[in-house]
Amino acid sequence: MATIALPRPIAPHRSSSGMVTLSSPISLDTINTQPQQVPCPPVPNKHIPVCPTGPAPVQEPNTPPPSPAQEVESQQASLLYPPDKYTQVESGSLAVYKTNAAEVAAALKFVARQPLPDPSQVFPWLHGLHPSNHVQQAFFIARKRALRKTPACLRGITVVKADGDLSVSRIKGAIAPAEILQSGSLGEFLEVDPREGFSVRNFQIQPAKSAMTSDMVVYGEDSALVRKVGWELASAQVRWREKHEDQGHAVPTYNTFICTSPFRIFEKNHAELVSIDSEGQLTGAVMDFFHQERLEMYMMTKASEISHNVWLGPTPEAGSEDEQQFDVLIECSDLGRLNPLALRAIAENPNASAKHYDFDFPSSGSILPPSWSHAEADDILETCKWVWHLAHGTLPSPTDFEGDTNMEQDDGSSSKEKPGRPRKILIHCADGYTESTMLGIAYFSYSTFRPVPEAWLNLHTTMKRNFFAYPTDVALLTALSTRLLQESPLCGDRSLSEVTELVRNEPRWFANLDGSFPSRVLDYMYLGNLGHANNPDLLRALGIGQILSVGETAMWREGELEEWGPENVKIVQGVQDNGIDPLTDNFESCLDFIDRGRRNGVATLVHCRVGVSRSATICIAEVMRELNLSFPRAYCFVRARRLNVIIQPHLRFAYELLKWEETLCTRRSTEAEREEGDFKRELEWPEIAREIALMNRPYAR
Repeated sequence: MATIALPRPIAPHRSSSGMVTLSSPISLDTINTQPQQVPCPPVPNKHIPVCPTGPAPVQEPNTPPPSPAQEVESQQASLLYPPDKYTQVESGSLAVYKTNAAEVAAALKFVARQPLPDPSQVFPWLHGLHPSNHVQQAFFIARKRALRKTPACLRGITVVKADGDLSVSRIKGAIAPAEILQSGSLGEFLEVDPREGFSVRNFQIQPAKSAMTSDMVVYGEDSALVRKVGWELASAQVRWREKHEDQGHAVPTYNTFICTSPFRIFEKNHAELVSIDSEGQLTGAVMDFFHQERLEMYMMTKASEISHNVWLGPTPEAGSEDEQQFDVLIECSDLGRLNPLALRAIAENPNASAKHYDFDFPSSGSILPPSWSHAEADDILETCKWVWHLAHGTLPSPTDFEGDTNMEQDDGSSSKEKPGRPRKILIHCADGYTESTMLGIAYFSYSTFRPVPEAWLNLHTTMKRNFFAYPTDVALLTALSTRLLQESPLCGDRSLSEVTELVRNEPRWFANLDGSFPSRVLDYMYLGNLGHANNPDLLRALGIGQILSVGETAMWREGELEEWGPENVKIVQGVQDNGIDPLTDNFESCLDFIDRGRRNGVATLVHCRVGVSRSATICIAEVMRELNLSFPRAYCFVRARRLNVIIQPHLRFAYELLKWEETLCTRRSTEAEREEGDFKRELEWPEIAREIALMNRPYAR
């Protein structure tokens, strides 16, 4: 893809939050799956933004669409088809087949090594094309001129737990009967294609759609229930096939198998396929999306020291070693209060017997302009002051208590006595960055004598902290900037005019900041939105020297492009977030461009309009390549690092990334001269889609 960049005159800066309403919900249809496991509490403040699908295609003369070209679709191979070697049990016109744990394990391992069909063979069918949904139908007809029928190339394996309780004894990828069968029917698949509305992110329907093009394996401890569910699924398969035949569309024959082995055989002989054991515990043998996201979140936000004895990090578990290592814990939350007197009381009573103290503080974004009061400003400064003294084990001089000028020590401290030991302090919140950002930046500025913009930048670049601030935090900290420096214990004998001049010389990028930095995914790769791309001064300050624009173009002032260097800008054109335009063909050139920046010692900003779909897809592809991660793990890696915003690559992009996993594994096998066939997917498409839908459901509003 050629590098194209055109300088354009730029209007007065618009914040990225003004370009796209990030707090708007994405229109997700009701998720038909019924999860049996109890999800972890959602991460605070995260949301799913709206991803625009791009402009409608230019209207052309109203001529009949051309007949679709004939495609040769080779079906995925499976050890379950043909089912000749399995014992057949008949009941009237229906038939099921018996299998055991060893055969199921072999079949699942075999299917994990089969290449997936090309995306063009399964889309837009996987999006959900209900005949009554004229909006969805018209959207794809207008762009593709033909709708794809049920693909004949698919043959997966759907594992069904007969009793539907997935909180215990769950085999990898297993689903409940209620997720695919109509309630009260004698065997008929759910109609999962949405009847109304438009979405290219129907992750919730993928398990049911995949089940229709799969052989079924039913397992459970109650053999009678296993047989009952088996017959219902076999009936649903026959009815589904007859419905297609009535429409003149032949589909392959899929079969139902009942597993005669109890679950304990899987636990004993095939532990790698056991997701949740018979005691209801995660085994760790199968990736769990909720657990993996929180693991990545912990790795990204684990507590680190930002100033002497003051740490930033996530809320530790009560009673844990992480909690016990701190003397004072300050939790930032929406319910937090400004109460510096409580901190002062601890500083003045160093012999208190408590092992540690818990305090709270208002969350970032909760003190709103222009309604904040002088009392709130005073309390923020007082909080910083007493955190400093607790961290250093000091007290202000007596004259400072009366509000007079501080009496400085040689080290810049305003204390004349050390009444107690220094305290180790943790400023924390649930996710480790969102709600604690305002206090973190304020204290970092106060304790290091850095102006707010420098503190903001230094906390991210030098201290390696990731954080997410709101526009209100920018306004509040800007208003407090002079006082944070003037009252800093490191201010020394600097006059008010010197401090004021220091504050006045703020960098250009700070004036255009809406609070958020682009998200650091890897040291050499950031993920952001169009607003970030439109602030080249900020990018330079972050060490970003390249911009990769996916489907969007940044708008810079005259001369900015020449200063930046046209060779450092790459634009991928013609890719909208519409569920149709592919990205696979651009993976190699985009990743080569990112790698070029790394070799040159600069980071690359990857952006689209919102920074959650097109650009997130490229970032996931690079993480898969660089860290040798499967698509599910790379998805969680990037998701955790896209601060405060839920990444949301649409269905086709997600499917393309799963195909990219095949490419990378095959390439690595060839380079290492391994035997052909070493490739194996960690998770299958329906399981991945199901877990993404369940993860996103708490945030869909």
